[in-house]
Amino acid sequence: MCHTQSDMSLDTVVRRFFAVSVTVISAAAILGATGAFTGSHLLHRLHPYIFFVGFGNLAILLLNRYLTAAIYPELVVNPRKQMRYIVSVLGSVGAITIAVLIEWPLLKAATGLFLMALVAGPLIEIFTTLSIKNIWKEVSVRYYIFDVLFLLNANLGLFTLGLKEAFPDSGLIPFFVTQSAYFLGSSFPLSISVMGFLYTYAWRWSSKRELMKILFSLWFYIFVGGVLLFLIVILIGHYSGMMIISHILLFGVMAMLGGFALYLHNFFKTSFRHPALAFLLTGLALLFATSAFGIMNIYYIKGIPFGSHPPIRIDKMWIYHSHTHAALLGWITFSFIGMIYIVMPSIVRSGSLEKLRSESALAALLSSEAMSHAFRQLTMMLLSATAVLLAFFFDNDILLGCSGIVFGFSVGYLLKNLAPELYRENLENLERHAK
Repeated sequence: MCHTQSDMSLDTVVRRFFAVSVTVISAAAILGATGAFTGSHLLHRLHPYIFFVGFGNLAILLLNRYLTAAIYPELVVNPRKQMRYIVSVLGSVGAITIAVLIEWPLLKAATGLFLMALVAGPLIEIFTTLSIKNIWKEVSVRYYIFDVLFLLNANLGLFTLGLKEAFPDSGLIPFFVTQSAYFLGSSFPLSISVMGFLYTYAWRWSSKRELMKILFSLWFYIFVGGVLLFLIVILIGHYSGMMIISHILLFGVMAMLGGFALYLHNFFKTSFRHPALAFLLTGLALLFATSAFGIMNIYYIKGIPFGSHPPIRIDKMWIYHSHTHAALLGWITFSFIGMIYIVMPSIVRSGSLEKLRSESALAALLSSEAMSHAFRQLTMMLLSATAVLLAFFFDNDILLGCSGIVFGFSVGYLLKNLAPELYRENLENLERHAK
């Protein structure tokens, strides 16, 4: 049974979410690359706003809701409401684009306020439907709920940033409200969501599930608590605290990367080569790179007050850019594409969330041709993402622009590869062929 409301098909919403979210990621990457080619400061400022306002909100409002409702069916998925979320977020992308283009900060503030109201809706639904006991009982749900809370905070950051830019001399907005702080805060809900997904669709079904539950419960406190403490020590400029927390998080990422690599080896050896898991492993590897660049960044920001521009010594800006792009192009984008390769066909195949509730979510739900193409897509994305990082090191805008364009189109290839698999008639043909 499909736990949905309204007469709109869940399949339809899933396909539209897929098309819009992939297009937003691809467009943001291509705009950033075009900015490198042209030297346009405007495009450099605009493309991260499109990524976070567009994909950041869509991923938590829709994809995250599917994952949460797969565990607690009482959190009913309303397809018609989700379509309103898609339209609302697209409208917000348009508004933030205008706000940046014409430098109208009050429109930026209004967009943040609107998104706060949009996110408050599902947050209220969650806390009026689930008790705190139920939320805390399921390790995955802890991650998924904090995603929404962090997204609300990120949109609050956009609202206050717009006000600060509109009234720079008011003194009402704290000094730590900056564009960089907004982007940093917007990345946290996406990171937390991936952590919950890794537990749910990998280690949750392992033979040592009780041990993994304890470890991921502990990692929840370390990761979420570490992120919050890290923000505090950045704001107060506590250099030693930043170094200690960043190293603890780095060691945790190293343990997760090694553990997932072992899990992937065993899965490929006993099951089949699932491209989604390869994307997730690559994402973790780039999270390790993100953490390493982050520690280097901390080393070189010693003595530079938070909120300064640039936020690091000018000759070390390549480290700052490598840190942010390893996170966005790498950890977040690779991981969410892996999630999409699992979640989208699982929902469409059954027309409900049933497959997401079982181990069959990791079954071979795609054609062998689509899986083979997914590995080629992964290769192109990894090569181009690596070239982006090298471009920052060599300070080469041509390499940066070319690799960014390739990365954007490699992400967009997902539409060509996966979209045909998300129509029921094609899935029925696959089933008949398998028999």
